[in-house]
Amino acid sequence: MASPHISIRGARTNNLRGVDVDIPRDRLVVFAGVSGSGKSSLVFDTIAAEAGYQLNETFPPFARNRLPKWTRPDVEHIDGLSPVVVIDQRRLGGNARSTVGTITDTWTYLRLLFSRLGEPHVGESNHFSFNDPAGMCPTCSGLGDVVVTAVDRILDLDRSLRQGAIRLPGFGDGNYWYSQYADIGVFDPDTPLRDWSRDQRDALLHGGEAAARLGRRLPKDYEGVVERFERIYLHASGDMSERKQETIRRFTRSQVCPDCGGDRLNEASRTATVLGRTIGELSRLEVTELAGLVRGIDARDVAPVVAALTARLDAMDAIGLGYLGLARATTTLSGGESQRIKIVKHLGSSLTEMLYVFDEPTTGLHPTDVESMTGLLERLRDRGNTVLVVEHDPAVMAVADQIVEIGPGAGADGGRLVFQGAFPELRRAATPTGRALSRPSPLKTAPRTAKAAITVAEATRNNLRRVTVDIPAAVMTVLTGVAGSGKSSLAAELVAQHDAVVIDQRPVGVNRRSTPITYTGIAPAVRRLFARRNGVPAALFSANSEGACPKCDGLGVVYTDLAFMDGQEVVCEACEGRRFTPEVLAYTVDGLSIADVDALSVDQARHRLPDTAVDRALRHLSQAGLGYLRLGQSLTTLSGGECQRLKIAKELRDAERPTTYVLDEPTTGLHMSDIDGLLRVLDALVDRGHTVVVIEHNLDVIRQADWLIDLGPGPGRHGGNVLYQGHVADYPPDAGTPTARALAAHR
Repeated sequence: MASPHISIRGARTNNLRGVDVDIPRDRLVVFAGVSGSGKSSLVFDTIAAEAGYQLNETFPPFARNRLPKWTRPDVEHIDGLSPVVVIDQRRLGGNARSTVGTITDTWTYLRLLFSRLGEPHVGESNHFSFNDPAGMCPTCSGLGDVVVTAVDRILDLDRSLRQGAIRLPGFGDGNYWYSQYADIGVFDPDTPLRDWSRDQRDALLHGGEAAARLGRRLPKDYEGVVERFERIYLHASGDMSERKQETIRRFTRSQVCPDCGGDRLNEASRTATVLGRTIGELSRLEVTELAGLVRGIDARDVAPVVAALTARLDAMDAIGLGYLGLARATTTLSGGESQRIKIVKHLGSSLTEMLYVFDEPTTGLHPTDVESMTGLLERLRDRGNTVLVVEHDPAVMAVADQIVEIGPGAGADGGRLVFQGAFPELRRAATPTGRALSRPSPLKTAPRTAKAAITVAEATRNNLRRVTVDIPAAVMTVLTGVAGSGKSSLAAELVAQHDAVVIDQRPVGVNRRSTPITYTGIAPAVRRLFARRNGVPAALFSANSEGACPKCDGLGVVYTDLAFMDGQEVVCEACEGRRFTPEVLAYTVDGLSIADVDALSVDQARHRLPDTAVDRALRHLSQAGLGYLRLGQSLTTLSGGECQRLKIAKELRDAERPTTYVLDEPTTGLHMSDIDGLLRVLDALVDRGHTVVVIEHNLDVIRQADWLIDLGPGPGRHGGNVLYQGHVADYPPDAGTPTARALAAHR
């Protein structure tokens, strides 16, 4: 007989302090706690990791090497586990070939329909795949876009050639390519290009016919600036340096493929139709509309394909993604949209007794949409599965069978079981979550007054309907609306039209050596402090230099490749994971070795390391609510919300001139009690003269905004309109919009 509980004894993963807990099976259980309290360490790094590891162990070594890797948790005993399905917020692939259709398998079914019913007949289903040579457009290789030179960015018309009118690297006076244009006797090097004729500028850029119209003979080997740029940068083979990649980003733009028009397919595949429409036309329809059309296909020989396709499309609609099109690139999806797409695969599953683990499934959802998500969680539970959810939203806690709170604080101050019980009991509990649930909403001071505005004009990106808005400068504006209403599209237009800085939730650590020490740039200051106190060279205190343990090269671990078996990573025996030689570890500052510094939290380091440069660099991390991070913690372990707050802290430290910042749901991963701290950080940006634009669903943040722009009323083609812009307090409660209703219920 199966155990009625998942029984955990002595969990010590990350900051967990020997946690003992029994979690009921076949129930919906929410795990709460402040950011960094240890709830993810318990749910993902302990329960899910052990379940995944034990399942993998049932496969032979060759197969195991191709399965997801799980690190066994530090725990004394776990009992009552089931096969685990983890549905997290990691964005779906950075591959330009990945679309909503390919990631959900709906494109596979659609290709199959066109290969059987398409007129004229083209061939098998691979002829409708833009990832197969048989189907892809030869011009764009199935990407739908081509990279072209941004000619308008190359020249500064107010300068002469001698003054650097050609902005490309290597074309200025004294540089390698300068003489190819200034010294050939055709172009005046001292006259600003604005005073040149159009033919002269065209000849400079393109040569050819424009040069012939000038009546001047150009050298036989003459290359126009554009032609030379494309040969050197766009048509070169082999790996490119970071500098070349940056030049390409500056002087090129992506545009729709001129041959396939963005359909990604070759001409033959673009001409076949089903129901009078091409596969490209169907892929651009909203999922809801496409499902209605597909149901009209009554050919008996493809009935199983139609049934499978409509079932998958209906599942996407049920989960609130009916506004997407199958052609939408997955790289453009938010973390919340990515998570909901992953759920689609499991809604039609007939498996039971599974263990489903969710990471904040309400991320990216408007308050009015949360009910549909909680309904899906309940459906999975009611099919006989155990559903574990890490979540901060009270609406999800309210439907849970049980709530487990880990805390009470973050980092070293957390890692303990502080509450287990039902939602009504939690509201009365003296825990961080209980107190946050019972406190009144924060009061809004008078909104700040803007002295200028930033205009986004005639925006038509995605579903926007020629939107023009004035965004007040040097205040905080919040963009609201249901998922898919056009908020992100409007923010993207702001970035495109005004060069705003995006602070998103994408990872900041590229490898395991990236830590808060390296990211904040305090490593040199720490090394100098140790060198100064001990009278030795600073290079000794770098794990990438002279002081590194020679056996592990300063990594602290040794990795052994075991071919078709799982690779083995063990703590270095020589340095015991401390990364430095014994001689270096003997040097201390106030009792701390250089390895001990890695174990300090940000807040601890500010008090323990007597250096103003260190304190100045770390102060902003504390202000951003990241004081619990360990200095040596790999940035690859941070959540999306933590990555975003790390970037905010960096901007607080580095930004000098007034800048426009766009933040995408900065409350992701934040406990209710931490939101006040986030608002103080955003206020600090505004107080320094910056403009802050926030895409957000959290009602506490919305109420604190100086200005509100609400889009909708619905998602996709049902949205794209500005429903309201003005002060939050002036939004009429009876306006009938989703945001107006949510604000009225929250007052």
